[in-house]
Parts: sequence; C-alpha cells; structure tokens
Amino acid sequence: MSGPRVALAVLLVAAAGPAGFLAYRFLAAEHLIARPGAAAAATAGVASTPAERGSAPATPAATTAPLELPDITLPDTTGAPRKLSAWRGHPLVVNFWATWCEPCRREIPLLESLRRKSADHLEVVGVAVDDRDPVLQYMKRTSIDYPVLVGGTDRGMAAIEAFGMQPALPVSVFADSQGRIVAAKLGELHPDDAELILTRLADVDAGRVPLAKARDEISSGLAGLAAARERAATSATAAQ
Repeated sequence: MSGPRVALAVLLVAAAGPAGFLAYRFLAAEHLIARPGAAAAATAGVASTPAERGSAPATPAATTAPLELPDITLPDTTGAPRKLSAWRGHPLVVNFWATWCEPCRREIPLLESLRRKSADHLEVVGVAVDDRDPVLQYMKRTSIDYPVLVGGTDRGMAAIEAFGMQPALPVSVFADSQGRIVAAKLGELHPDDAELILTRLADVDAGRVPLAKARDEISSGLAGLAAARERAATSATAAQ
C-alpha cells in the first residue's frame, strides 16, 4: 500500500436488503467537521495518519462489509501470531487505533470500562495501526488491560479494509458470540454509542431481536446520537 487514504466521516451500519448484507452509510464529512486539517478531524473523532495530517478529507464511497469477522491473523505484543477467530464465543469489540491518534487515545478508558463491567464477558481486542515499539511504550505508560495485536501501518490498514471500510481511525467493530458483525463505528466511540450498540448486541446474542432488526436500530440510533451531539456543539459555539 503506497499510503492509506483517510476518510473523515462517521460510519453507520445499516441492513442492506432482505439478504441482510451490511452496507455502510456515511454522513458527509463537511457536515461534521471543518476543512481542512487534523485538528478538525480530531474534534470530530476521526484522525488522519501522520503523513496526511493537514490534507483535505477524502470523500468515502459506500461499500459492502462481510457478515462475519474476517479471518485476520496479526502478531500480538510478544510477536506471536493471533487470529481474530480465537475470540469467538464471547461478544467482541475489535478496536483499530494508533498511538498518534488523539480520539483513539481518548476512547481507550471507555473500552477498558466496558470490558470490566460487562456481565456477558465482552472481550475487547485492540488492533494497532502502528509500529511495535511505540505501541509497547504506550501500553507500558497506560497499562491497557485488553489484548492488543500490532498490525503496523500497512497490515493494520489492510485489516480495516478487510472489514469493507475506508481506512480511517478510530474504528470499532462489534460482533456477537458467533462472530457475526452487528455494528461498526468509524470515529470516536462515546458512552451513549456503546450503550446503544451493546444493548442490541446482547439482544441478538440472547435471541430476543433478529440480527437485521438490531442493525437497523443501531444505525438509526447512532444517527440520532450523532445529530444530537452536532446540535449541542453548534449551540455551544453560538453561545460563546
């Protein structure tokens, strides 16, 4: 990969058609952030790569995601190869992040809290789109308490693309205990986003809600939460 294109947008998961395939619906980046620059991107919860900071956001194209977790193998922090499929059997959050990504760093405490407080043994796996040395240094300072795989830039971005998404950070993908993808969120994960997604994920795992219906409800719910945050930010700016 000659260099990842970074999409400055918020990703929402929607059910696409009766077959239940996932299509990603993007909100236009200009509706969420000011152009150009990484500072605006971080404010919106999506970070550019170090090489592309200061560049104008690219417009992402709609794409199709796999129904289940892709068969990805990456080294863990000891260098041992690990498959994502090893974590099947529990609800799972796959979080793509990097040490240089401000919104990624902000959401790590939330991910740790979700894992600790989960009654249904939620597992979190971080996939670092970063080199091993800075990842190990950052983990030593912050004591991240969930498993982390180290993809580096090229393999990490390729892993994001394997989920059918434009390369960008942070990305959080939620799967049920069978490995079926229930939701994906591009941009910083907020507590209300997580509560919505994990509630529906638990419903799917327990058989209370069909998967396609849960995806629809998550999509519309995330859209409403994002719109509410945008209105609140606009009001706060106007009041200054």
